[in-house]
Amino acid sequence: MKCKLLVLDVDGTLLTGEKIITQGTRTALLKVQQLGIRIVLASGRPLYGLWPLAKKLELDKFGGFIMAYNGGQIVDTRTSESLFDRRIDAQMLPQLHKTVRKYGCSLFIYRDDTLITDAPDDIHVATEATLNGMKLLKVDDFTTLSDYCPHECIVSGSEKALDELSDRWAKRLAGTADVFLSETFFLEFVPPSVNKGDSLAFLIGLLGLEREEIMTIGDGVCDIPMLQLAGIGVAMANATDAVKRCADFITSSNEDEGLAVAIEQHIMSEFRAEQVPLHILNARARNALMGNLGIQYTYATVGRVEATMPVDERTRQPFGILHGGATLALAETVAGLGSMIIGKPDEMIVGMQVSGNHLSSASEGDTVRAVATILHQGRTSHVWDVNVYTSTDKLVSAVRVINCVIRKK
Repeated sequence: MKCKLLVLDVDGTLLTGEKIITQGTRTALLKVQQLGIRIVLASGRPLYGLWPLAKKLELDKFGGFIMAYNGGQIVDTRTSESLFDRRIDAQMLPQLHKTVRKYGCSLFIYRDDTLITDAPDDIHVATEATLNGMKLLKVDDFTTLSDYCPHECIVSGSEKALDELSDRWAKRLAGTADVFLSETFFLEFVPPSVNKGDSLAFLIGLLGLEREEIMTIGDGVCDIPMLQLAGIGVAMANATDAVKRCADFITSSNEDEGLAVAIEQHIMSEFRAEQVPLHILNARARNALMGNLGIQYTYATVGRVEATMPVDERTRQPFGILHGGATLALAETVAGLGSMIIGKPDEMIVGMQVSGNHLSSASEGDTVRAVATILHQGRTSHVWDVNVYTSTDKLVSAVRVINCVIRKK
């Protein structure tokens, strides 16, 4: 399988129980994006609550997507364009609210950066607002929202009350809305046929991808449709048994960076023998040091990386020849990428030592080429030989680069 789209549930999958993304998980996700794989955050959370996570993972830079409201909306993070949007008829709200109150439950909806509810003191409602960084707005009468069609309506209450509500509304709303328990304390009303699987099918059709090019990872019942749709569906170790039975593989738990483990097992192993998509790497580095020096990767695979650099006003000495410091920066650039390719998702690569012998010169107007080859790949260090040539293949510099491999805890 050559994965092109990685779809992730958020709570219980991407995030730990403390609602954080571990460094090892973030490193793994940045790494796969650098290899050209696009990421989708697929969650029951509202769009507003998912944007900070998308930013932290740099989805906007790599062209990833947010699938919010359990599939009710899909947004391109690079352009903020809404690609898919399904909502509930606002006329449902007053009657639904009336029934919910009879069962002693609370109702809430999302609107932009605000969670609107009749019970802001409900612990589950308040927690949901805090979790998504949203303001709380109390309303006593949902008829005042008759001009707004929400992506979903959520009822908070006891398990017994929600079971009774579900039975009552499931048949009554057939063809108008779907009803399901997302938590033991949450009953959700969503537009008909909106779920993570059907919405993902829309997205992969829009992108022109095949199911075999998709990998999905999740832990909850709402993730089952997307796990069954993908070429590879992975369940977290903390998933329910029902979810595990629907998955192709089971990884470690969200507390043990199961996401990073799945990426290493099912994605990185496939890319190790293949050339990295260099246009993505070059675009990513446009505003970094290598971009400012005009460095461009030209070849990258396991154990060998090549790049070019112009000899111009950015990289020459006052006398018009290649600056030795620029040469060392070029060498560290190719060796750094080489170590990133062979490193594991939970490993961070840090430059430790660079030493170079400058054997001849390159004049302004020329373009030099660096070729890095691996000499030693250990558990704690990588050693690279980097030779820098002129356009006529004259050896300019021979550089030794040592990178330190640090395992994230």
